[in-house]
Amino acid sequence: MASSSITDQAPSLNAYSIIDTAPGISSLLDTLSGLPSDPPSIYIDLEGPNLSRHGSVSIMQIHLPTTSQNYLVDVTTLGAAAFLTQGAHTPSTLKDILESPSIPKVFFDVRMDSDALYSHYGIKLQGVQDLQLMELATRQGRKAFIFGLKRCFEKDMDMPITEREKWTAAKDEGRKLFAPEKGGSYEVFNQRPLSEKIALYCVQDVQYLPRLWGLYNQKLSAKWRVKVQDATGKRVLQSQAPDFNGEGQHMRLGPEGW
Repeated sequence: MASSSITDQAPSLNAYSIIDTAPGISSLLDTLSGLPSDPPSIYIDLEGPNLSRHGSVSIMQIHLPTTSQNYLVDVTTLGAAAFLTQGAHTPSTLKDILESPSIPKVFFDVRMDSDALYSHYGIKLQGVQDLQLMELATRQGRKAFIFGLKRCFEKDMDMPITEREKWTAAKDEGRKLFAPEKGGSYEVFNQRPLSEKIALYCVQDVQYLPRLWGLYNQKLSAKWRVKVQDATGKRVLQSQAPDFNGEGQHMRLGPEGW
C-alpha cells in the first residue's frame, strides 16, 4: 500500500497514503492549501522511537475530515525534506503550515510532538488546539489530572461495537510489534517498507480526533476556550525549553489553577 501518491485510495475509514517522496510532499501541500479553518481541517499525530528530543520522528500522521483521508508522512525516509519541500502550486512548506497561527492544527497532548519537532527540525508550532486540554476544560468535577486518549475514547466516543472492535484490534496488533513488554521494538516505526499493521495502528487515533473535537468544542464556554488557548501555548513553549522533561508524574497534572 506504500505510495507517494495522495489519491490512490477511495476515502474511507482506515484509508491512508504513505508520502515518502518530495513530489508526494508537494502534492500533499497543494491538498492542504486553502482548507476551511472553522472547524479545523488538519488533525495531527506523530510516532517514533522515544518520540522527543532524545529520540526521533518516524511518521507524521495527518487526517483531513473533509475527505476522510489519512496521510502518513515518512519522516524516516525524507528527513528535513518532509518539512522544507514546497508545494507544486503553493510556496508553502509543511513547516510553514505547522508554524502558522492562522491555520488551526489539532493535536492530542501536543507536548512530546512539539518537543520532537522543535528539537530535530526547528519547528515552532503555532495555531495548535490541544484536545487533551479541551477534554479537561469541559469535564465536570475535579480537573487535577489529565486523561489519556484511550480513556477519552472509552468515556466519550459513541462508536458502534463492530467499529470499536476493529479499532481495538488494530491498536493491539500494532502494539505487539513495537511494545517491548509484548516482545516488540519501537524501531519497527523506522523499518521500511512500513508494516501494514503499523500503518493501520498509526491511523487509528488520528482519524477519530475530529469526532472528539466536535464533542468537546460544543461544550466549551468562552471563558474556558481562552484558558485552553493559553494553556496550549504554554505547553508548546515549555516543550521547547532546554530543561523540559517529558517523563514523570508532573506530565499527568492539569494546568495550575484549573
